[in-house]
Amino acid sequence: MKINIYYGGRGIIDDPTLYALSKATEVLDELNVKVERYNLYEQKNSITALTNTLKDVDGIILASTVEWYGVGGYIMQFLDACWLYADKEKLKNLYMMPVVMSTTYGERDGMMSLTSAWEVLGGLPCDGICGYIADTSNLENNKDYIKIIEKKVENMYRAINQKLPCLPASNTAVKDTVATTKNSDLTPQESEQLSEYVSNDNFVKKQKEDIQELASLFRDKMDQTHQSVGSEEYIQAFERKFTPVAGVHATYKIVVNDYERIKDIIINVDNKDLKCYSSNESADVEISIGKETLDQIIEGKMTFQRAFMAGNMKMKGDFKLLRSMDQLFDFMEN
Repeated sequence: MKINIYYGGRGIIDDPTLYALSKATEVLDELNVKVERYNLYEQKNSITALTNTLKDVDGIILASTVEWYGVGGYIMQFLDACWLYADKEKLKNLYMMPVVMSTTYGERDGMMSLTSAWEVLGGLPCDGICGYIADTSNLENNKDYIKIIEKKVENMYRAINQKLPCLPASNTAVKDTVATTKNSDLTPQESEQLSEYVSNDNFVKKQKEDIQELASLFRDKMDQTHQSVGSEEYIQAFERKFTPVAGVHATYKIVVNDYERIKDIIINVDNKDLKCYSSNESADVEISIGKETLDQIIEGKMTFQRAFMAGNMKMKGDFKLLRSMDQLFDFMEN
């Protein structure tokens, strides 16, 4: 059995949460549980990447300290990353015990906040540990307090070992019915870099100018050195890579906006049936794309979603249907 501890406090010496975690670790060590702790304040620039550490564990402990109001930003940043990037199927079977100590007020609210967040993520909450500890020595020297911590940790171990079920919660129902997250082909690190760059107006302006200049250069070069590629070659490429996706009924229209020799391509998907042909008829999703970008997608160097996010492709219609394009036609797969 393996349990990870994610500590969202500041790491100060007299933090009562740190003492509670040390006692919890002692109990788990005695039970032959492998324990690994992540201090979020030490990894504040790579918190989003920590979602990968959830894949091989049986349970986790989310720990923080209420120093003035709420459980603090690091632990909430980690939960945000879980919502955006973690494997939701894995979270369904992952037990979590909150540990929240307070030096002011709000330890119970903090514990309930972590429990509710974990339920919304779809995970399984265990009974948590919380308390108001004005002086850490009061916790260290009180055998009854230590015994409570030990019992709580033992109960978590039993819940994981016996795979005890949890009663359904309304938080989970909300997630299943109305809460959705957008799938992304980008890694957490790529998403953070993209957000940082997009916020820089000068960088975005320069990149657009460079892209336009390079696109013009390569387009002119290809026109001079290569024979033109007609719509038929692209139609054949889509037909070769078609992978049916259950429940997808859509018509896509691909317009190559910088190459007049390529007629508009209509892709009609009806579950397992595919029809590709040239036409200017209307469609559920209309994609406007350059020939160079379309060639990169066909060659497996780019996906439709990445092309859209990079600004190399425009679309009209249902964005959910656009996301299905990379599932229906996986050119990245060799």
